[in-house]
Amino acid sequence: MPVNFELVLTFIVWLDKTQLLLVFPMKKLLFLSLFVSAFCFGQSLDYTIHKEIHAQNKGLVVSAHPLASEVGAEILRAGGNAFDASIATQLALAVVYPQAGNLGGGGFLVGVKNTGEKFTIDFRETAPEKSSRDMYLDAHGNADTTLSQDGGLAVGIPGSVAGFFATLKHGVLPMAQLIEPAIKLAQNGFAITKREADLLNAQKEAFLKHNSQPIPFVKASPWKSGDLLIQKDLATTLKRIQALGEKGFYEGTTANLLVKGIKAQNGILTLNDLKNYKVADRAPLEFPYKGFSIVTMPLPSSGGILLAQMLKMSSYGHLDQFKFHSPQAMQIMIEAERRAFADRAQYMGDPDFVKDPTELLTSEAYLKSRWKSFNHLSATPSAEVGEIIPVQTESTETTHISIIDKAQNAVSVTTTLNGLYGSKVISPETGFFLNNEMDDFSIKPGVPNMFGAVGGAANAIAPGKRMLSSMTPTIVLKDSKPYLVVGTPGGTTIPTSVYQTIVGIIDFKLTPNRAVNAPKFHHQWLPETVLVEKGLNRAAIKALKSKNYIFQPVNQIGRTEVILVESSSRAIGVADSRGDDSVASE
Repeated sequence: MPVNFELVLTFIVWLDKTQLLLVFPMKKLLFLSLFVSAFCFGQSLDYTIHKEIHAQNKGLVVSAHPLASEVGAEILRAGGNAFDASIATQLALAVVYPQAGNLGGGGFLVGVKNTGEKFTIDFRETAPEKSSRDMYLDAHGNADTTLSQDGGLAVGIPGSVAGFFATLKHGVLPMAQLIEPAIKLAQNGFAITKREADLLNAQKEAFLKHNSQPIPFVKASPWKSGDLLIQKDLATTLKRIQALGEKGFYEGTTANLLVKGIKAQNGILTLNDLKNYKVADRAPLEFPYKGFSIVTMPLPSSGGILLAQMLKMSSYGHLDQFKFHSPQAMQIMIEAERRAFADRAQYMGDPDFVKDPTELLTSEAYLKSRWKSFNHLSATPSAEVGEIIPVQTESTETTHISIIDKAQNAVSVTTTLNGLYGSKVISPETGFFLNNEMDDFSIKPGVPNMFGAVGGAANAIAPGKRMLSSMTPTIVLKDSKPYLVVGTPGGTTIPTSVYQTIVGIIDFKLTPNRAVNAPKFHHQWLPETVLVEKGLNRAAIKALKSKNYIFQPVNQIGRTEVILVESSSRAIGVADSRGDDSVASE
């Protein structure tokens, strides 16, 4: 039965000694007790969406769902640090944001401690031991992307749970405490929003096609805003992890259920694959930019290299001399994006399998040479910076979390199932969707994946290999301390959205709210078209069209989550207005 609940949209909340709330209700103002931790109730029927919070001597959590952000904030209130909060928030997202939050996927984490220590955790999925370079080619050598995108054969070895436990050593609270809110949300249920209802309704046929047994995301009548979503199987899976630790997922009952379910959907993942999965600790990619230090993810994330390339090339074009969203600024940024994405297709892959090109691709000599072909009078044809190959449509289902605690530990973490609800497969009795990350490999050189990104031999499939990613969790330092914590979902639009947010704040002096919510644009070398959101400067677009730029309107690019640290005691958290994203404070 639908639950009668309302959402309150809070534009600005000042959290200081006065606890003043400035609230603008969508329908009616809810009683202020709704601000109390949502998971303390038997069922999470009411909750508040905060789009911006100014916090004084308090930590901040920004994520794709208000309940998940509140879980992270509650962990901070309980004495946890930013790393504890990141684990609890991710686990909560696995329950309340099933289209991208997950146990069955993977991701990247960038951390900066108040001691100055910087680190990353690579919990990206890997290819199963039975995988092979040509596993998605038919008898005639043609790539079958339906196999790499849907069903059991699309599933890579999940890394998220291993990532939680790898993060745990940086926290101060036990996993049993961090996982408890997610268990309660799964077991008792929560009220879904209209966005969530629409997504579940749209995917009903795909869920039925790829799951032979009933799953909680399918019901006879259409989902509606306020309906209660209860996930008993997921709660049981989470309890096994709570009781048995990492082995409660990668071995024993859960592992057996996973392998059995994936095999039934023509997948190749084995018990050995799960048992042998390992995270990778990698040195962060760090580089200077206009007095700041950018700390981001190295390969197999292409995002960090792309960000370095785009920022450096746009500085050669003297970006900060022009106005925000002027035709001159947009052209510089589009051309930086074009050149960076051409390099992505040619050079980037898992550094454990290919020679790491980072030093070359981010060097001043290489990038200055790359920028020489820039011509302010006209667009640079993509044929001049790489081979032309037709591309496909794009999916954007990833999720990002930005966190800082009052001790100034900062976490930027991006996780994904790849496509919307991943492979659409849920192994019976496990309760969670499995990824379709195998599609992020180059399944055939020159054949684009679901995001339209092309690749070559550097990103070819091989057992144990990590597929190339666009995820770009990033922390910007000022005077060696966190200044910005930023990231976004969005497939190949991730690096360009992070790039535009950073230059919006640093180069164009925008407020974090405007930098996050201003219309975005995106170019990825191929296709030639530049994707643009509604609201972009029409005069700028008209001027660029006269220079042979081609524009394609899209409904949405990314959902950026930002924290800007104004001082050691004051920070601003901003959640993107493009979704149900929300900020919570300690």
